[in-house]
Amino acid sequence: MIKLQIIGNLGKDCITNIVNGKNVINFNVAHTEKFRDAQGNQKDKTIWVECAYWTDKTGIAPYLKKGTQVYAEGAPDIRTYPKNDGTTGVSLTLRVFSVQLLGTRNGDNAGVASESYASQTVPAGGNIPSPSDITAPIDDLPF
Repeated sequence: MIKLQIIGNLGKDCITNIVNGKNVINFNVAHTEKFRDAQGNQKDKTIWVECAYWTDKTGIAPYLKKGTQVYAEGAPDIRTYPKNDGTTGVSLTLRVFSVQLLGTRNGDNAGVASESYASQTVPAGGNIPSPSDITAPIDDLPF
């Protein structure tokens, strides 16, 4: 088995679909590395990874918003597709086994760690509660 781990920011809000009676959460993650080229100039290289999370635990979906930093791990898959110019394009996809929320760029949900908060709902104002605001007993988790 090959396992791929990625830490990065979501490029857009996730999309939840039902495919053949099963739930799938689709999202993309960008990871940017900084490096210096041969002339000493600082450069950035961004790799985008398309993710598919097949799960019944879709309660995490409201938290998977553009800019949110996540840790995801799963099995990699390479997909090819025809491009408009007639050439073949290649994309890296990840069949996600687990995902953890690490925070947002402005820190709104920093510390909300993983699917363990997936059964919580986002308040009407759209602010994500901090872990100290969540009062649901641990024993009532659905998994």
